[in-house]
Amino acid sequence: MPAEIDAYNAAQDKAMQPICALLAGAIDQGLPDAESRIWHAHPVWFLDGNPIVGYSRLKGGVRLLFWSGQTFSTPGLQPEGKFKAAEARFTTVADVDTERLRQWLQDGAAIQWDYKNIVRRKGRLERLK
Repeated sequence: MPAEIDAYNAAQDKAMQPICALLAGAIDQGLPDAESRIWHAHPVWFLDGNPIVGYSRLKGGVRLLFWSGQTFSTPGLQPEGKFKAAEARFTTVADVDTERLRQWLQDGAAIQWDYKNIVRRKGRLERLK
């Protein structure tokens, strides 16, 4: 995991650090071929330059976002925004269902919409996988 993600996690308040650490470790393990970095001030994992999953600290907890999550077969994510993204929110480590997270990561690798080229396509998404 890049040092910048470790620094992001360490900068969170004490209650949120364990959630961030759990998510980062699970994502690294579930997407071993992904590139990870801080993108738009938050940790994000990419496959072939396409954002797959990331998390961010919100006022009430940590939001886990899957860019293609609305089309996943595994339930439990809530739609976010006007495209295909979906999220889950956590306020404690106990809120994180690690088995479901593992399944979402599998879905994320298998089901991808082309966010990498969304600007070039003027807001139109195409399915990659």
